[in-house]
Amino acid sequence: MKANYFFTLLLFQLGIMAYVLKAQEQDVSVSKNYMKSIENERKGTNIKFMYTDESPLAPDQRRGFKGLDYFPVDKKYRVEAILVKDSVQKTIVMKTSTSRAPEYIKYGIVKFEIDTFHLELSVFQYTKLLDQPNQERHLFIPFRDETTSLETYGGGRYIDSEIPEEGNVLILDFNKAYNPYCAYNRKYSCVLPPDENQLPVRIEAGEKVFEE
Repeated sequence: MKANYFFTLLLFQLGIMAYVLKAQEQDVSVSKNYMKSIENERKGTNIKFMYTDESPLAPDQRRGFKGLDYFPVDKKYRVEAILVKDSVQKTIVMKTSTSRAPEYIKYGIVKFEIDTFHLELSVFQYTKLLDQPNQERHLFIPFRDETTSLETYGGGRYIDSEIPEEGNVLILDFNKAYNPYCAYNRKYSCVLPPDENQLPVRIEAGEKVFEE
């Protein structure tokens, strides 16, 4: 009886170990795929900046362009956030780096955690995009954090997200945080993050300040 018991226990433990190892392998595979997707996006942006007509860089900037600078990809900064929709969505005028005064709808806020800090950001929809195909769920999130004006652009950075098709959970991926075009060329007019979108933590993810 004891031999059967220990044999059964051994099989059970081996089964658990096999399950854990398989889960770890799957997690490593997902992590590698995620890292690769971020790296490919960054390579695509560098190609766009260097070779296409959509580049914000002036011709003389392109000659010395060696690629944008980023923080290392860190899955800690890909977070699940709770989207809280405003009961009354107001149209507001956003401040910009110029006299331009674009109108945005204040859609609501997103609440999330990073390193035990409870954080939130206001999220917006650009009124001119709402009539465009496949843009009705787009959310625009400008922000500043404790790296702003140090490692990252002084005018703040942006994240894009989408209104969930179901529920109220959305993904905020700060590894995809990017600079506005006025970070590279002053001829552009860029939205400035509102005061409530100043995060009291360092977001060491996404694009760093542009250096020529």
